Amino acid sequence: MITKDLIIRWLRHTASVMEAQRDYLTRLDAAIGDADHGINMDRGFKKVVEKLNSTEGKDIGVILRETGMALISSVGGASGPLYGTFFIKAGMLASGQENLNGEEFSSILKAGVNAVMERGRAQAGDKTMVDALLPAIEELEHALKERVDLVEALKRAVASAEEGVKNTIPMIARKGRASYMGSRSIGHQDPGATSAFLLLKSLYESFTS
Repeated sequence: MITKDLIIRWLRHTASVMEAQRDYLTRLDAAIGDADHGINMDRGFKKVVEKLNSTEGKDIGVILRETGMALISSVGGASGPLYGTFFIKAGMLASGQENLNGEEFSSILKAGVNAVMERGRAQAGDKTMVDALLPAIEELEHALKERVDLVEALKRAVASAEEGVKNTIPMIARKGRASYMGSRSIGHQDPGATSAFLLLKSLYESFTS
């Protein structure tokens, strides 16, 4: 069961992870982008934590929507609108909910990923955050249909996200600033896919801690 308290723990833990991985994400972005992805993600989730200081009377839907708005307002470049869209769309589907079962949680995450793909006009293979998010959500859905318990399903989803990140290395970037580099983007790990993996890994760690 995904509770409101777990969602809060996930977002706070994600903020800690983004701070710890700020320089790593920025180094990845320096190779094919603006060298600010880690800085932006750290700043964005610090803003999210500020929003979490008052969660009394707020359900999961409100918390996720406020997370999205905080990221849009504080994260530069394309990442703010894309991550913001992910959380806002997920929050819309979780409106009024204090708890979610595995299938419900998988559904709101899938809606968030679909919204990211629509807004960014990105597909799998474009060397973006979608390359981590999409296989993770597909694996989560698959595992839950097999009646795997939620913890194991999330573990499998994170493993799929990590594999998706590795798969971006030989890809040519087709979206965002990295796409300007053409074939020179080959051989570099996508920073957006990496931060998406960290987001999901933080979820699993929050669930099992």
